[in-house]
Amino acid sequence: MRLIRTAGVAALAASALVLTACGNDGSSGGSSSDSKGGKTLTWWVMKGTNPDASTFYAAAKKEFKKRTGASLKIQEIQWADAHDRLVRAFASGDGPDVSEIGTTWTPEFAAAGGLTDVTAKLDKSGLGKDLVPALKASATYNGKQYGVGWYAGVRSIIYRKDVFEKHKLSVPKNWDELEQTVKTLKKEEPKLMPLPVAGDAAYATIPFVWGAGGELATEQGGKWTGTIDSKESKAGLDFYTGLALKDKSSSVGATTWRETDVLDSFVKGKSAMVIQGNWTPKTAIAGDPSLKEKIGAFPIPGKDGGINPAVLGGSNLAILKTSKNQDLAWQFVNMMTTSQLAKDWADQAGYFPSTNSALKPFAESTDPLVKPFAETMLKAGKTPPSAPGWGTVEGNKTIPQMVQSILTGTSVDTAAKTASDSVTKTLQEK
Repeated sequence: MRLIRTAGVAALAASALVLTACGNDGSSGGSSSDSKGGKTLTWWVMKGTNPDASTFYAAAKKEFKKRTGASLKIQEIQWADAHDRLVRAFASGDGPDVSEIGTTWTPEFAAAGGLTDVTAKLDKSGLGKDLVPALKASATYNGKQYGVGWYAGVRSIIYRKDVFEKHKLSVPKNWDELEQTVKTLKKEEPKLMPLPVAGDAAYATIPFVWGAGGELATEQGGKWTGTIDSKESKAGLDFYTGLALKDKSSSVGATTWRETDVLDSFVKGKSAMVIQGNWTPKTAIAGDPSLKEKIGAFPIPGKDGGINPAVLGGSNLAILKTSKNQDLAWQFVNMMTTSQLAKDWADQAGYFPSTNSALKPFAESTDPLVKPFAETMLKAGKTPPSAPGWGTVEGNKTIPQMVQSILTGTSVDTAAKTASDSVTKTLQEK
């Protein structure tokens, strides 16, 4: 899900640089044997998703030892460094057995030949049937599975319940009602932004493209083409940016905002509704404890009702092709995605587990800040195109640049055409 690029896979793989890993135990990557002659599996996990993971790591090591008799070596890697370090690991062979990999990276790494095809293992275990479809799709390349969903999150709308109650407003059930709610809030609460339209928040924009029936890119004959300039995609963009340009739901400053800036405006009492991920309500309440009884959440409403498709982002667990312990690595992946550990990690990190069976209790929760997000993920979660170059599209900020240009005066037609051409060029270069 994180997308920081400094070089392409092919260029980095060609360099075959030796990886110097820094982890929680200070050792390098790769399979090895422990002091007693038993096997050791190395796992790379991204630092910061779960702020205090020491207890979880201890539990994972204990459970893995119990199940397999092998030791587990855990190394934390910075998200900012992870992409390039993994590529170097593919080239040098001095990497982990299993790694956490962002969902938008998986097709790229699969295409580069760095990951193990786990399709047969998924089918045999039955796990494939239980995975949330969108998360399963994120690890699919050319019809094969190259990873297993570990955790994920999705965006919905967090809102000020107290403000809605004050003006007798109901939660909007479609786009017309959402726009009317914006208009009412603009009139009745002039000091509040009804719904900031952030220029640097692609995952808040994409749902409206999908909701209008559009797509970001489509594949035909193995070739990907950008479709952000389709009639349907432009209709979604026109509606979303129109909330700011026509209905004044936002501010000029929000043109350059990221999702963190949007959340900050909500915590500071400057916004009535914000599009945010399921992991952010806790952050908002931590920033202002008085918000605990004042805020709620609801799915982004569909154009004509129901739940609008929303970007599902998170991480897969993938086995590196260079691992000398393929079967042991699969046992680890299976353990991490089907045992109590999967729920524990999701709970601690503020995300959701990757299987329908584990997600269902969250969707049935009575917690108003959990249920709407889980329902969205279960019923309407969707991932960006599974094209090897999509991560580069995101790294290039193609969609934010398009939104910012629209918000600063470029027509939707022109901005969408520019973005779509850029997507096509990027994807066809891969």
